[in-house]
Amino acid sequence: MADDQSYDLTRFKATYFEECAELLAAAEETLTRLQEGGASADDLNAVFRCVHSIKGGGGAFAFEDLVHFAHVFETSMDALRSGRAELTPHVADILVRGNDVLGDFVRAAQEETALPADHGADVKAQLASILTGGTPAPAPKPAAAAPPAPAPAKTGFATWTIRLTPAPGLLKTGNDPLLMVRELAGLGDMDVAVDASRLPALAEMDALAAYLAWTFTLVTDKGRAAIEEVFEFVAGDSADVVIEQLGDAVLAEEGDGWGLFAPMPPAADAVAAPVQAAAAPTAGAHPPGAKPAGGEAGAGGIHTSSIRVDLDRVDRLVNMVGELVITQAMLGQQASGFSIESHPELVQGLQELSHHTRELQESVMAIRAQPVKALFSRAPRLVRDLSTKLGKQARLVMSGEGTEVDKTVIEQLSDPLTHLIRNSLDHGIESPEERMANGKPAEGTIHLGAEHRSGRVIIQVSDDGKGIDRKRVLEKAIEKGLVDRGAQMTDEQIDQMIFAPGFSTAAQVSDVSGRGVGMDVVRRNIQDVGGRVVVQSTPGQGSRFILSLPLTLAVMDGMLVAVGNERYVLPLTNIVESLRPTAQQARTLVNVGDVLTLRGDYIRLIRLYDLFGIKNAITDSTRGLVVVVETEGGDRIGLLVDELLGQQQVVIKSLDSNYRPVEGISAATILGDGRVALILDVGALRIMGERLNRAQVEAAAAAQAAE
Repeated sequence: MADDQSYDLTRFKATYFEECAELLAAAEETLTRLQEGGASADDLNAVFRCVHSIKGGGGAFAFEDLVHFAHVFETSMDALRSGRAELTPHVADILVRGNDVLGDFVRAAQEETALPADHGADVKAQLASILTGGTPAPAPKPAAAAPPAPAPAKTGFATWTIRLTPAPGLLKTGNDPLLMVRELAGLGDMDVAVDASRLPALAEMDALAAYLAWTFTLVTDKGRAAIEEVFEFVAGDSADVVIEQLGDAVLAEEGDGWGLFAPMPPAADAVAAPVQAAAAPTAGAHPPGAKPAGGEAGAGGIHTSSIRVDLDRVDRLVNMVGELVITQAMLGQQASGFSIESHPELVQGLQELSHHTRELQESVMAIRAQPVKALFSRAPRLVRDLSTKLGKQARLVMSGEGTEVDKTVIEQLSDPLTHLIRNSLDHGIESPEERMANGKPAEGTIHLGAEHRSGRVIIQVSDDGKGIDRKRVLEKAIEKGLVDRGAQMTDEQIDQMIFAPGFSTAAQVSDVSGRGVGMDVVRRNIQDVGGRVVVQSTPGQGSRFILSLPLTLAVMDGMLVAVGNERYVLPLTNIVESLRPTAQQARTLVNVGDVLTLRGDYIRLIRLYDLFGIKNAITDSTRGLVVVVETEGGDRIGLLVDELLGQQQVVIKSLDSNYRPVEGISAATILGDGRVALILDVGALRIMGERLNRAQVEAAAAAQAAE
């Protein structure tokens, strides 16, 4: 038999660290509410459970530094939730810092690195000081004698006996029996009997050993699952826990409270069941001989609504679905010459295959989708801390937290959102005195929102501050050699300068901004996932940063177009309409370039053959087709193509990782005939078209002047 010590705990540790990340995020979100004054008993209990769970798992893996800090954190939380200490704004701030330090210990354990011996010592001391001056917790209320005739009565209660016999080394794992006793008492009315039979003579005692045992009689309506949860991290190796239901009970009203009225006969299937522990609990499983958690005695097993799956496995599934989409397109291409009259079963089968492939693709994409709530939950604390540091007043308004985005996209959004919020607070929101002098309320507002729009995810960060100082931006751009002095630039072009690497308008470098390493990170990270950033700013009124992101990075619906011998894919969500223009609609204006007149409006006409240097393409606008597309900023442009080849679902292949970035192209795909088609980037095409038109107009003006 293999030695128990030879077991590989890597997989169990990975599960533990995943749970820690979720617990730390949940604790931070709850602590943010506590900082804002929205404290409740449920919130305090929730944070206590998070810290308790992290400590329990850390003890199982012998992460001693983590367990020691978590123990102090847990003890302070227990004092707060039991009323022995008062939750003040200062205490709430200490708890937030405690959660940060606990996260440091978790990351150090995960990365197998050692933190300095005094790391978090100041916060640990502050957490311990929360207990100072606290009032003693009230003793549990004893059960009253049964009245002869209750009216009214509460049913659904049961009487339980719980036998807790700690192993001698329980205290060395960071677990405290006193906390378990208090948590158990919080489930209902409880009596305690102490067993001191294992207590040795004083001279033989080990200060770190556990000798006492307890028998608890508990009347509660919470059920077995709640009792088992109290001992989830000690049952098994660290303690022997036996839970037995004596019978059902009824509570009757007694003046100002409720007392035990009449115990009912024990349930026929009530048995004593030891609580078992495992290195890593598996969802839906329960130990042999134990009652299933989640209900009263005799209840069925746990029914979970989710499972943990390694992200690599999901990625492989996504890739396989992508290949299936390509294969389905190839089959459709090969069978395009068959009619339903000649091959009815084949055509019908291919149609059903296409339908099922799309459903499969949508289902797989939904697996990777996650709400942005976890990302947004960090923003309130960031706004609060920075406002205090900068001496400004600002409140954060959030909307659309339930909007779902591909997990890979969410991972790339953390840094951009942090930089955008910092930018709004440092450069946008004015000081209270300046705001009041300009007729604004002293408190500024930052809005963080997310929504689905036209098949993409739109995330906006806006503020009601002073807006972008374009004169200052232009001066800095000239000073850094990014723009020639005297160059004529539009407001939009000036606004885009803030994304240049190393660009900053801050007068001096601080720990908030000034080094010019923020906004370029925003644009780079967003572009890495096929997104774009649009800036809208009104001097004196505020700025808005709009992030347009793809719903998924794997598959998209597109329109296949032909330009000469080349094939391109236009994202279907960008297409507004297509038309064959007349000579009056497609015109060339002096000092403007090619335009298309559409229902009284002028939109820029971009000839793709000219932009990409394609030969054998249709150059006469009246003989080709113009596809009108809309950018994320709301601008419309017309793209001249030879013809539309049809709509189809395409698998996105990154050019950055397989080749190199190409301006105007966001990605590539493989068509049904095996050819590679490039996916067009509409926003980049607009910029390229304007640049090309400007060059052509300048060349024409120079040629005319030479004549």
